[in-house]
Amino acid sequence: MRIGDLAARTGVSVRSLRYYEEQGMLASTRTGSGQRTYGVDAVDRVRLVQQLFAAGLPSRTIVQLLPCVDAGVATPESFALLVQERDRITAQLAELTAARDRLDEVIHISEHPTPEHCPTLRTGRPSPDAVVAA
Repeated sequence: MRIGDLAARTGVSVRSLRYYEEQGMLASTRTGSGQRTYGVDAVDRVRLVQQLFAAGLPSRTIVQLLPCVDAGVATPESFALLVQERDRITAQLAELTAARDRLDEVIHISEHPTPEHCPTLRTGRPSPDAVVAA
C-alpha cells in the first residue's frame, strides 16, 4: 500500500509516517519511481508506535524497544528502559500535581481575598501598583 493509504487506514498523517521511517520505527520499500510502499503489517506497526507515543515514550525510546518487540523477547535492558520511562512519567505527574495544587491555592485566594493576601483590604485603598480599569 502507498503512504496515503497507510495514513488513511491508521489516522496518522503522511508527515508522521515519514518521520517514523526516518527514525527507524517503520520500514518501506520503494517503487521504481521512488514512491514508498508498505506491507499490510505496517498498519499494526503504526498502531503500536502510536500506543507507545500515547504512553508518553519518546521516539528514541521507541526505536530502542522495537527490536525486542519484533523478536518477541523482553530483555533486561528493555525492561530497565520501560521502568526508567515509567519513573520519568511519574516524576512529571508529581510536578504537574504540585503545579495544580499551587494554582488551586491562587484560585481560592482570588475567590476569597483576605488582608493577608490583598494589600487593598489591609489599607482600605488601592495599592500604588494596582491597575484601575476604565
